[in-house]
Amino acid sequence: MPAENETQKVEAVLREHAMSYPGAHEDFPWGHRAMKVNDKTFLFMTVDGEKLNLSAKLPESKDAALTLPFTEPTEYGLGKSGWVTAHFDEASQVPVPVIKAWIDESYRAIAPKKLVDQLPARGTAVPGPAAKPSKPAAGKKPSARQPAAPVKKAAKKVVSKVKTVAKKAAARVKTVAKKAAKKASKVAPAAKAKVARKPAAPARGKRPAASAPKRARRS
Repeated sequence: MPAENETQKVEAVLREHAMSYPGAHEDFPWGHRAMKVNDKTFLFMTVDGEKLNLSAKLPESKDAALTLPFTEPTEYGLGKSGWVTAHFDEASQVPVPVIKAWIDESYRAIAPKKLVDQLPARGTAVPGPAAKPSKPAAGKKPSARQPAAPVKKAAKKVVSKVKTVAKKAAARVKTVAKKAAKKASKVAPAAKAKVARKPAAPARGKRPAASAPKRARRS
């Protein structure tokens, strides 16, 4: 049996990675290696000597992937559905971490939701069960999973309190204004009457004109 060349070794690494996903299995339609889940293919791979060709469905990173010099839309109309094909002439050209990320994206796009929910968060290199949360030390309470929630709740309380204080202040101002207006309405008529009764003061430097003397009656 001939020894594996470097390209076949890279294919074996990618195959092992694809097979580690929940429900993944292998098939060989038309002589090509197809990695499937729920009988739907999420990765095609073929090796021809030193050359490696593979195809994956990339609904999110398709546009970015197609900017690379070794990629093209997959044939047979699959490119319209987000499938991208990559061609490599030798093993040294294969960016294994990038291809693993493509496998992850393709699997999540094809697999049923119940299997995708078993995967860790996106960005994790190797699929598998999510890490269990560590137990808190004795005498210590576990930290909140979402620290933003208490902050948001406290902020709402502060805003509510500010609104209440503002409403009370506005009510007080309104009451004082009403009292002042009422008092002014009572004072105004009295002031007008007082001004009407008071004779006008003579101009400065002038004496008041004397009243005309009465004429004596003729006898």
